[in-house]
Amino acid sequence: MKKQFIKIAIIVGIVMFTSSAFACTTVILSGKVTKDGRPLMWKNTDTENLNHSLIYSDSKGYPLIGIARSSAKDADKAAIWTGTNSKGFSIMNTMSYNLTEANVASRNGALMRQALEVCSNVPDFKKFLDTLKRPMNVEANFGVIDAEGNAAYFETYTNGYHMVDVNDPAVAPEGYLVYTNFSYTGFYEKGAGYVRYYSAQRQVAKGLPSKAFTPQWIYTNLVRCYYNSLMDVDFTSAKALDLFNSYIPDRDFIPRRSTANSIVVHGVKKGENPELTTMWCALGFPPCTVALPSWVKLGKENSSLLVRTDTTGTSKICNMALALKATVFNVQRGNGQEYLDFSKLYNKQNTGYIQQLRPIEDHVFTDVNVVLKKWREKGSLDVMEAKALNKSVATYVENAWTGLIVK
Repeated sequence: MKKQFIKIAIIVGIVMFTSSAFACTTVILSGKVTKDGRPLMWKNTDTENLNHSLIYSDSKGYPLIGIARSSAKDADKAAIWTGTNSKGFSIMNTMSYNLTEANVASRNGALMRQALEVCSNVPDFKKFLDTLKRPMNVEANFGVIDAEGNAAYFETYTNGYHMVDVNDPAVAPEGYLVYTNFSYTGFYEKGAGYVRYYSAQRQVAKGLPSKAFTPQWIYTNLVRCYYNSLMDVDFTSAKALDLFNSYIPDRDFIPRRSTANSIVVHGVKKGENPELTTMWCALGFPPCTVALPSWVKLGKENSSLLVRTDTTGTSKICNMALALKATVFNVQRGNGQEYLDFSKLYNKQNTGYIQQLRPIEDHVFTDVNVVLKKWREKGSLDVMEAKALNKSVATYVENAWTGLIVK
C-alpha cells in the first residue's frame, strides 16, 4: 500500500510541475574542464517540427553545416538551429521567456544562419549583433564557441543583448554554463525550464571533478537523462524501475516528446586546424537514435545519408528513430500522448531502446575517435578517409539497428 501511494504521489508531482512545450536544454563546457582540453557545445532541441536533417551550404560567405527542418527545401536559405562553419565558429540557441514581456522570436533560426555565413569567431558575432537593425525580432540565449578558445552566451532580445562569457571566472567559476529557457539577466521568477536546468546542473556536477566531459559522456549522461530535479528521482534507478514498470507522464525531463534532435559540437584547441571541428548529430528522438559525426570540409558529402537529407527530403536515421519513438508514445486517445511507456526505453531486462542503442553508439565513438586522433596529430582532416569512415559507420549502424527488439 505504501509503495502504491509513493507511486501515485510521484506521478501527481510530475503532472503539477509542467514547463513550456517547445524549449531546449544546452551547455557550453570550456576547454579547461573537458577531458581533452577542447570546448564542447551541446543542445537538445525541443520543437513542434520533429523531422530534421543535416544540410551543407556554401552559397554565401563561409561554408557551413547545420540542422534544418526537413521541410526546408532550399539548403541555401534554410534556417539553422545548430551549426558550425569552416572557421570553427559554432552557434546554437534556446528560447528565452523572461527577457521581454512579448514573444518576438520569429528570426532566431535566420539569425543563426546569417551568423554562420559571416562570423569567424565570437568577437565577430558580437560585432554582428551590434550591426543588426533594431528591432531584431529575436528572443534567445545564443551559445557560441570558436577555434580561438572563446565561448559565450548572448542573452539576446529584440533591442539588444547581454554577453555572458563562459571563460570569465566571475560569471562561470567552474568553466561551464547551463542554459534552458530563461536568461540570467531577465525578469526574475519568469521564464521556463528551471527543472531541466537543475537536472542538467546536477549531471554536469557529477562529471566535473574528473573532467570527464567528452561528446560520448554528454550523450550518455545528459542527452538521455531521465532525472527530475524537482522530485530528486532518477527514473533509470533500480528503485524507480521497481515502482514504474510501464507508463509515466512526460514532464520536465531533459529529453521529451518534443525533443527532435541532440547536437554536440566538439571544438578545437587554440592553434589547431578549425576543419577538425566535429559536429555530432543524433537526429529524431534522442533516446531512440545514435549520434553520428559530420565535418564542414566534406561539403555536400558531409556525412552519411543517415543524417543528411536524402531523396525523400528527410534524414533516414531521423525516420528510423521516429518509428521507434512511436512505440514509446503509443497511446493516442485523449491525453495519452502525454505519457510514455518508459519500459520501452529502459528496463531491468536491459532491452530498452536506450540500453540497446548505447553499445552501437559507443562503437561509433570508438571508431571515429581513432581517426580523429590521427587527424589531430597530422593537423588536418583527410577527406577520403572521412568519407570511408562515414560509409563504414553508416553500414554498421544500419546493420546493428535491425537487431533491435520492437515490442
